Amino acid sequence: MSTQQATVADEGPWYSSLTGRQWKTLFATNLGWLFDGFENYALILTAAPALKQLLEPAQYPQIPVYFGTIIGINLLGWGIGGILGGVLADYIGRKRMMLIAILAYSIMTGLSAFAFSWLSFAILRFLVGVAVGSEWATGSSMMAEIWPERARGKGAGLMQSGLGIGFFIAALIWLFVQPLGDSSWRYMYLIGVLPALLTLWIRRSMPESELWEKANAEREAAQARKDAGQTLSAADAKLTRFTLTDLFTDKETRGRTLILFLMSLTTTVGFWSISTWVPPYIASVAARGGLQAAQWATYAGMSYTAGSILGYASVGFLADAFGRKPVTMAFYAVALALTPVLFFWAQDLTLLLVLAFFSGAFASGQYSWMPVWIPELYPTRMRATAVAFAFNAPRLIAFLGPFLAGTMVVAFGGIGKAAMVLSSIYVLGLIVTPFLPETRGKPLPE
Repeated sequence: MSTQQATVADEGPWYSSLTGRQWKTLFATNLGWLFDGFENYALILTAAPALKQLLEPAQYPQIPVYFGTIIGINLLGWGIGGILGGVLADYIGRKRMMLIAILAYSIMTGLSAFAFSWLSFAILRFLVGVAVGSEWATGSSMMAEIWPERARGKGAGLMQSGLGIGFFIAALIWLFVQPLGDSSWRYMYLIGVLPALLTLWIRRSMPESELWEKANAEREAAQARKDAGQTLSAADAKLTRFTLTDLFTDKETRGRTLILFLMSLTTTVGFWSISTWVPPYIASVAARGGLQAAQWATYAGMSYTAGSILGYASVGFLADAFGRKPVTMAFYAVALALTPVLFFWAQDLTLLLVLAFFSGAFASGQYSWMPVWIPELYPTRMRATAVAFAFNAPRLIAFLGPFLAGTMVVAFGGIGKAAMVLSSIYVLGLIVTPFLPETRGKPLPE
């Protein structure tokens, strides 16, 4: 492309210069994350009826404990699988890892339909979590490496919105599947096999990242020189270093990784401390007014999810317009400010649904800063590993949340107080975020 053509392209709409290859990448990564969202929200919707069939009647009073255990185990698998998948994506390729992840979580979800005890169910859901976690870092790295600089943030936000769409689709399908009887949860997991069909299209139509292919060739050449006993340059030494170790070897990279971990922990704890309690809180307000609590909990969940979809997509557009740093900090601040309004000051149910929508936009939507910003901070040789570590390592802490949720509500004196105490972690995000470099409009490190 000539300089004049490039200028024209830059002045046109952001989507005007995108190629078919780039649109296919967005389509594949968005669908991959959409199915991830479906699998995870399907678990939240079906775990209770599944446990009612898998446990003995004498164990029914303990269903909330088993429910929290299943959700926590799933999150633990997500954290472990996410880090593992990111490392593998740096060594075997973005496309190949995406195929493996989608096939794995489709198969494991389908097998969940045949669980015969709560323990077998827990093991299968752990394996689903491992597979689901390994897909996101792969897609985020691929989007960053294939989409152009001026639209990179927008593409990442649109990819991330697939999670909220998956949540919404799961809730919609469950409305039709739930009335099918005691085994309806099994049918829901059988539907979860369908994402495997996506791999047929990805294998045929999806491109591999050229940046990864170049970095991998350089890594293999450096490793060959090392195996031959040659003295390696500093650049070659980095290429032959294990990527997860590489994150913490260099002082600058180590400091950057720590900041990202704290920011990701902020987003993750904030999300779980708000999203988990929005439906039951609004349901309790409805119950005090003599209305159907379950119905209003559903309304709250749908409103929150709809807001999340908007938030996921908007972060990318805003970050491309105003910068990664100010947008991320703004989402932290607004999520924090909305929490007391939602849980303490508003009592009108219609207003609560509106607040749930905006809370979803800012508390859930802020997840998009990760695929937008993190890939721009690391070179290709370790990009997927870095993205995966930052996104998933906090889950190795957050998985305890479902185990402790009931205890925290009691200890803090109610849902609202528990949400307020935990959401104060947004202050941590506001403190550490300024220490990251701004990357808007800059080329990816190679």
